[in-house]
Amino acid sequence: MNQQQIKQLETELWASADNLRANSKLTAAEYKDPVLGLILLRYAQNRYEQAKIAIEASLPETPRGKAKLTKEHFLAAGAMMVPEQSQYDYLANLPEGVGICEALNTAMRLIEEEYTDLAGILPKNYQELDPDLLRELIRVFNKDAVKNLTGDVFGRIYEYFLMKFSMSGAGAQEGGEFFTPPSLVQLIVNMIQPDHGIVHDNACGSGGMFVQTGHFIEERVGKNVNETIKCYGTELKANNAKLAKMNLAIHGIEGKVIESNSFYSDPHDLIGKCDFVMANPPFNVNKVDKDKDYVKNDPRLFKEVGIPKADNGNYLWIQYFYHYLNATGRAGFVMASSATDAGNSEKAIRQKLIETGAVDCIVAVGNNFFYTRSLPCHVWFLDRGKREKNRDKILMIDARNTFRKVTTTINDYSPGQLITFSAIMQAYRGDLLAIDKATAQLQALAIEQAAILLEAVNELRQQCAGSLFNNTVLNFKAAQLELAQCVILAKDADYASCHALLQTFENPVPRLSALLENYKSQLDAAKKALDKKDSAGKKQLEEFGKLLRELTAAINAYQTQYRKSQVGEPIQDYKQALTDWHHLLQYFPDGHYADVEGLCKIVDLAEVAENDYSLTPGRYVGYSIQVDEDFDYQGRMTEIHQQLDGLNTKANDLMSLIQNVVL
Repeated sequence: MNQQQIKQLETELWASADNLRANSKLTAAEYKDPVLGLILLRYAQNRYEQAKIAIEASLPETPRGKAKLTKEHFLAAGAMMVPEQSQYDYLANLPEGVGICEALNTAMRLIEEEYTDLAGILPKNYQELDPDLLRELIRVFNKDAVKNLTGDVFGRIYEYFLMKFSMSGAGAQEGGEFFTPPSLVQLIVNMIQPDHGIVHDNACGSGGMFVQTGHFIEERVGKNVNETIKCYGTELKANNAKLAKMNLAIHGIEGKVIESNSFYSDPHDLIGKCDFVMANPPFNVNKVDKDKDYVKNDPRLFKEVGIPKADNGNYLWIQYFYHYLNATGRAGFVMASSATDAGNSEKAIRQKLIETGAVDCIVAVGNNFFYTRSLPCHVWFLDRGKREKNRDKILMIDARNTFRKVTTTINDYSPGQLITFSAIMQAYRGDLLAIDKATAQLQALAIEQAAILLEAVNELRQQCAGSLFNNTVLNFKAAQLELAQCVILAKDADYASCHALLQTFENPVPRLSALLENYKSQLDAAKKALDKKDSAGKKQLEEFGKLLRELTAAINAYQTQYRKSQVGEPIQDYKQALTDWHHLLQYFPDGHYADVEGLCKIVDLAEVAENDYSLTPGRYVGYSIQVDEDFDYQGRMTEIHQQLDGLNTKANDLMSLIQNVVL
């Protein structure tokens, strides 16, 4: 199953599940845990079935036949030996008269009894849901497309549902975010590259930092996650801690998550021991009891300047992250924008941190990246093992104008934008080939998106086969299709060649509409010139009118088919890949890092001191005008001038009317 198919399945499953909730009396928060529990059961069943085949094939023959399967066999295969009454097939096939709610509660209890790491974690409140709703939910996750899933696709689906629940506001009443947007997590992982040792998140929410670290190790490092890292998490909210443990279980990641308050405890005892720290702590937490002995004597704070006078916890978190790191450790964390310029005692702490030389990079993030708040933020990166050449330098990246619009209220980073940020960081760290490697990655990404798009367009062409529409405009020239396929197969197409393909794949409706208008004009001209006594002319006119009606119907049919097809999203993904590639070529035309006005700059600590120890990238990188290359500025200005002329005319008419009335 390719990435496009996985995205389509995620969307379909969420739409089905959310539609069921919309027709019930449940809130998103009430619905969240039971649904995520069903995903875990479905995943456990799939892993069980796949592992069972492999285990049975590997067991030696004995005089009494194959050896009996044991729990240990499945554990070694990274799966659970699911009790019969917990198996998804058993639940899906229960007769209508059997209580499905209690059956699900029993299924969860049996798994917890077998696997003590999950004790008290799985939802067991299915009696609160309508039985008919539950049966429909079970059917949603029992489709053949879901039953046949392999690998980590279920982990992606679990994360996708977490994201959608977060976007819907589920969990907001618990006092904060339980889910960090994937693109921010990906940014942190790409920049600090957690590829070994102890990984810690002392505000772990649903455990997304650990999951993304697992993806990084498997995909980029090519190693087994549990043999490479040890995950330790702390989470204040009980329900969030349960979500994190389920998230780790569904991804097969071993980790220890403890429910505790990080302001008043260090349950894992990891000061100075962590290779990597990642976190998205709650911003501006007030009412932290700074009179507690634990806070006063906390070894995670700088002596003398460690306790900020401001009534928020931002500079407590920042110090925790620094002190958890070992001598070569790296940290990446999300922080309120106000922290980069905070004054008084917070400024003193920031100055102390800067003078350690560990502040590595600050990234300014724009609005609308979080699902329950729209304010901007900054992502801080620390590195206690910075190479000597960079000890007195900090990389500033202003990414407020770099984003991909997901909806009218949500932004994120595209894969290409994340690759660009990572390349800037690696070049700053001394990798002379970082920009060239990123260019090659963006090239490969564009070619991959072209292949996905070509597949979607060909599918749409097949759906429209035989229609007048297909026989005219949609039937793309063979030379164009051959060019597209050659570019995709060549793997070395340059930017200009890939950009030329966009015209091949663009929605042809505008061209059709222009053709239709041309036909209408010709028809009108023919009517005016027609000799009413000319029977041949009348017949030609009728045929022309028939063609016009057929073409109009074909356009309408295509528009309907296009909206139903999977072409729109691949086109946007391809456009984005080309845009990101083009920007990288513009930023670094010679393939080497250089400061880019409005985007990035390497500053030394002396300049930071001159700026009152501010860590706000916008102070250093300057300002660059962002031009949307796809927007018709000239056309829009014409429209605005026309609207302005119309308003001026109305204003003059209204003034004349008023004057006449007065006189």
